[in-house]
Amino acid sequence: MTLSEQLADFIVATSYDTIPDDVVACAKRLLVDTLAVAWAGTTSDGVADVAAMVGEEGGRPEATLWGFGRSATAVQAAFVNGVAAAALDYDSLHLAAMSHASIVTLPAAFALAERRPTSGRDFLAAFILGNEVHCRLGLATQAHSGWFYTSMHGVFGAAAAGAKVLQLDRTGVCNALGTALSHVGGTQQAIIERSLTKRMQSAFAARNGVFSALLAERRVSAPREAFEGKFGFYAKYENGDPGAVVDGLGRRYEILQTMTKKFPSCGCNHAAIEAALQLRREAALVASDIERVEVVISPFMARLVAAPYDPSGNPQIAAQFSVQYSVASALLRGHLGVADIQPDAARDPEVLAFARTVHVTVDPALEDPSSMAAELIVGTRGKGVLRRRVADLPGTPEYPLREEDIKAKFRECTSLGVSPLSPSQANALLARVQALEDVQDMAKFFSGMAGATRSDQRLA
Repeated sequence: MTLSEQLADFIVATSYDTIPDDVVACAKRLLVDTLAVAWAGTTSDGVADVAAMVGEEGGRPEATLWGFGRSATAVQAAFVNGVAAAALDYDSLHLAAMSHASIVTLPAAFALAERRPTSGRDFLAAFILGNEVHCRLGLATQAHSGWFYTSMHGVFGAAAAGAKVLQLDRTGVCNALGTALSHVGGTQQAIIERSLTKRMQSAFAARNGVFSALLAERRVSAPREAFEGKFGFYAKYENGDPGAVVDGLGRRYEILQTMTKKFPSCGCNHAAIEAALQLRREAALVASDIERVEVVISPFMARLVAAPYDPSGNPQIAAQFSVQYSVASALLRGHLGVADIQPDAARDPEVLAFARTVHVTVDPALEDPSSMAAELIVGTRGKGVLRRRVADLPGTPEYPLREEDIKAKFRECTSLGVSPLSPSQANALLARVQALEDVQDMAKFFSGMAGATRSDQRLA
C-alpha cells in the first residue's frame, strides 16, 4: 500500500472510543492552550488585517473567528484562527518533529466541525488524528534543509483532520492527502527576515488542508503516491522515511510528546531563557553585576535566532526570534512574557542596549536540531563566572510545566486580545473543553461567550 493508503486506513478505523484516555486528556490540554494563545494573539500585527480581509470577501457564516465575535466560511476561519494562534509564538511544539501541529490542525478541525453537525467526541478524534499525521511526517523528514516543517507537513495534518470531520472513506482520505500535496509550501526565509508571513505560513496550511478535504468530499481525485511517488513529496521537497511515519501507528501517539511553551518565543530561545532565569534567581543578579554574557547554541538554532537584534522593522517578531533579546529580558527583567514581546518593550532602550552586548557562540558539535540545548555563560563583578546548560526545555515531557504555570498562562492569554474574557468566562471556556464528550454539535461550542458567538441563526 502507499503511505496515503496506510494513513487513510488508520484514520478511517480510529474513533474516539479507541483512543487512549491519556491521549484524549493531552489533546484537551493542547486545545485549551491553543485557544488561549490565539485569543491573546488577535491583537498582534497582521491578525486584524486578515480578519478584515476575509470580512470584505464575504461568504456564508460557517465557522467562528475566535475572539472577533463574528464568523466566516470554514476556509477563511481556519486561516484567520491559524494566524492568531501562531502570532505570539506561544503555541505548543513537537521538538523531534520540529512542528507546531496544533496551530494547524485545531483551526482546520474546528472550522469544519462548525460547518457540519459534528459531536465533541468526533471533533476530538479528528484533532488527535490530524496531529498524529502531522507529527509523524515531521519525524520521518529530518534533513532540516530550510523548509518550514509546520506548514509543509501541516497541510497534510489539516487535510487528515478535515477528512475525519467530514467522515470521508478510504478513497476520500487518500484524495484529501493527495490534494494537499499541491499545497505544500513554507520556508524559513520568512523567519530569518522577521516578516509577518512567518505567523501566516502555518495558517496557509490550515486553510489549504480544509480546502483539500472539501474537494475530496466532492470526490475530486488526487495522487495516491503523494509521498513516495516519482514526483511526490519525498522526491521534490525533502527525502524522508515512510516507515518512520507508520512505525507504531495507533499504538504510540506522538501528541504525548508535545511541548507546552513556557515563553512566547521561538523554541530555539527557551533553553537560554531558562538558564538566564535560573542564574538570575540563584545568584540574585542585578544589571550592575553583569560584565559579559555569552550564549552557546547549535548551528540550526543560530540560523533562526542569532541574527543581530533589530526591532526597527517588526519589533514583536524580532523579539520572538532573537536569543540576544530573550537573554537580555530574562536577565534584566526576570521574565519573558507576553508583555515583553510587545513593541514598546521590544524597543526598550536599556534592554536593546544590553541585547546588543550578548555574544552568541555557535558550536558545530551540537548537531541534533531537536535537542534545542543551550549554555549560558555570565561574567560578573564579585560573583565569578556563572555557567548554566539547559538541555530539557520547560514544558516538555521530561520537564513538564507546573500546574500553576499552565493556569497562569491560560489566565494571562484569555484576559488579552480583542475580546478579553473575564475570569468567569475563562473558567466557562475551560469547563466546555473538559466536557467536550457531551457536546452534540460543535457549532454551539462558543454559544453565549463574549467575543466568540457566531452570528448565524443556529446560535440565535
